[in-house]
Amino acid sequence: MATNAATIENIPAKPKTHTLLRFWRRFNKNKLAVFALCFIIFQIIVAVFASQLALYNPYKGDFLATWETPNRFHWLGTDDLGRDVLSRLIYGTRISISVGILSQLAVAVVGVPIGAIAGLRGGWFDYIVMRVIDVLSSLPTILFYILLMVALGAGFWNLILAMTLTGWIGVARLVRGQVLSLKKMDFIRASRAMGAGNFYILKKHIWRNVISHVIVAVAIGIPNAMFAEAGLSFLGLGIPAPQASWGQMIGMYDSYIRTAWHLTVFPAIILALTMLSWFLVADGIRDAFDVQSDGN
Repeated sequence: MATNAATIENIPAKPKTHTLLRFWRRFNKNKLAVFALCFIIFQIIVAVFASQLALYNPYKGDFLATWETPNRFHWLGTDDLGRDVLSRLIYGTRISISVGILSQLAVAVVGVPIGAIAGLRGGWFDYIVMRVIDVLSSLPTILFYILLMVALGAGFWNLILAMTLTGWIGVARLVRGQVLSLKKMDFIRASRAMGAGNFYILKKHIWRNVISHVIVAVAIGIPNAMFAEAGLSFLGLGIPAPQASWGQMIGMYDSYIRTAWHLTVFPAIILALTMLSWFLVADGIRDAFDVQSDGN
């Protein structure tokens, strides 16, 4: 017995790996997601340093250089006012990515607590929340966007508000469903039996089991928000001129696709690549949070 005990004591303990390190190792297995993440980081850097990277003033035109196709002076050409397309794309990166990230952060801030409280508390609060979600879900999303933007008016912050008012529904429903399944678990019942309140249970037990689903939902929501901004700007209800966003640039010159293709094609390509990158990153995050995919 003593020999066995000594042998067990001499076995080195398996080193604990930090949660973020384990997450990154799983995420790093998806090389396509890593490449997409690098592309997104590059775009964020471009958005932050847009004023230093732009070769020309995106709002100042040169009437001697209108409708130019890509050349050595204007790499992506110019528009009808002689504004450099590349410079407007760079500044448009700042607006389009800001709309996507800020709107989804606001959606999470509103939707997570509402869904968590509704699922954990139940009763009349849960009933009211679900009826509101049912009513709002019955409306077509694009119609809801249009109605809100007509009422609020075009603008950056009005666009964020409209996306928050429509987007919190999905996050709240997701979190509520997770909370309803978690509160049936034995560790939640044991915590209640020991006198823990709702706030303690949310902070100590629920949040750590829900956060992965919220992160994935936000990552998927960002490209959807960018696409919604592009659609609303295409309709003239998004970012007002002379500010530049990818959707606005596509919408302003879609009728010139045959004669001035560069004004529409380049913003459309950037928008498509950005949305694809976010979807790939979201897929990689979902796989990284899935412990079973790691073979454990």
